[in-house]
Amino acid sequence: MIDGTAGVSGRRDADEALLDNPQALAEADPGGMLRHTASAGAQVRESAALAAEANLAVLADDGRPRAVVIAGIGTAGRTGDVLATVAGPRCPVPIIGHRSAGVPGWVGAADVVIAVSASGRSPEALGAAEAAHRRGARLVAVGAPDSQLQSIAEQARAPFIPVPRRAPARASLWALTVPVLLAARSLGLVKVNEADLAETAARLDADADRCRSAAESFVNPAKSLALGLAGSIPIVWGSSPLATVAARRFGDTLSANARYPVVTGALGEAGRGRVGLLDGVFGGLAEGERDIFADPAEDDDGEGTRLRLVLLRDGGLNAEDDTDEPLAVEERRADAVQTLAERRGVRCDVVTAEGGSALERLASLIAVPDFASIYLALAHGLDPMAVPAITEMKELSNQ
Repeated sequence: MIDGTAGVSGRRDADEALLDNPQALAEADPGGMLRHTASAGAQVRESAALAAEANLAVLADDGRPRAVVIAGIGTAGRTGDVLATVAGPRCPVPIIGHRSAGVPGWVGAADVVIAVSASGRSPEALGAAEAAHRRGARLVAVGAPDSQLQSIAEQARAPFIPVPRRAPARASLWALTVPVLLAARSLGLVKVNEADLAETAARLDADADRCRSAAESFVNPAKSLALGLAGSIPIVWGSSPLATVAARRFGDTLSANARYPVVTGALGEAGRGRVGLLDGVFGGLAEGERDIFADPAEDDDGEGTRLRLVLLRDGGLNAEDDTDEPLAVEERRADAVQTLAERRGVRCDVVTAEGGSALERLASLIAVPDFASIYLALAHGLDPMAVPAITEMKELSNQ
């Protein structure tokens, strides 16, 4: 165990036995990150109800916007990625994520700005909301009730969707995403309906049950994925734009919850260069020196670090017939990368999307990895809720 002066504590080697001890898991998770993550389905339902109470219909009064800017940082910023992929390539206007203060210089009265902040006080969201109001753009705000963000929305007479903050932002993806989707629906940009939301919530509930702490590792897909990643350098690639959003989300949670370095991205981009990682010193070169009869559990020194590939495959419908990458192309590319990994001895985990709508398929690719990142943290003796480096960085930055 390591207990550093900066509040860093944990163990370098994963304790696999801990994952099959529900009581030990509960004690290792004092902030309740497993419980918060299991609330994803409930978040969808609650946020949909709260959005229904907001006056989103006013957004349509001025017609279709020229562009939609999603302003936020971290998990709040990811909501823009979700909106763009659910809207798909036929979306009639550009959807642009903005992760810095203010708004792009071209934003004006013809545009819509959706400012998102779980706390309601992030400088990026506040700055964007203020700038949108000054420039006469239509504004929607999503965040904690009775916050600075709500005050700005009220001054601008703009719709505000209150999202009660019951968990850290990274465990509140669905609470923040659903209002963004429903605001976009009011603008005529997405076709998400109540059935899609209900099926997505049900999918998240089912995956939460499969990944519950009482389910043993051999039947719990999240624990199995966490144990496979333990001690590795994860590479997470998505086979489609939708799967790539899930891959980048997994990178976020692996970094924040489990403190693992991770490479994420689109499989198409990887094929232009990053697939070469499979040949490198942590991939094929390392695997070529491995004793095939050795016990992997004994290979725990720093030089034994290996790549572990996680492939998120859309595996379902192309939402539109004119997508840039037809399903057949995506599937062939995914098959090729799995073959490359196998030839080089790089282990590969595959998560395949399920569900009829884009939103449900996305949920099916996010749920298990979300839990896996927490189980991996707990196996290393890390508290996934408390991240000392984040707290310390905020303190140093605000001096």
